[in-house]
Amino acid sequence: MDRIIGIDYGRKRTGLAASDPLCIFASPLDTVPTAKIIDYLKTYSEKETIIRFVVGMPVNMNGAPSEAASDAKAFIPQLEKAFPGVPVELEDERFTSVLAHRAMIDGGMKASRRRDKTEVDRISASIILQTYLDRKK
Repeated sequence: MDRIIGIDYGRKRTGLAASDPLCIFASPLDTVPTAKIIDYLKTYSEKETIIRFVVGMPVNMNGAPSEAASDAKAFIPQLEKAFPGVPVELEDERFTSVLAHRAMIDGGMKASRRRDKTEVDRISASIILQTYLDRKK
């Protein structure tokens, strides 16, 4: 099944989300140590066909790239090398952490789970991917 993968890249952890086969909805997938992200995605691609990556691009309120943008930009060539022929697109990730926390509260998630940064990372990846999917409709 074809999937688009959303990526909330971080120095320590990376949140991942996957689209449904029709590429309409995004769902949180996992949070993995950043050092193991390529291996994780290669294993995932053995079961599902990845047709595109959407990487969150950290930007400031004024639209300029944030300090963390250089990390995300440095990751993209690694992703392209590991998955030649799979397009990589960037998506503005402003407010995704705030939206992730709001979604967790609205969904009734307990405070102890909301403090778990791995939850925030994968939900943020889902928001990045859903924003992309909605924009592409």
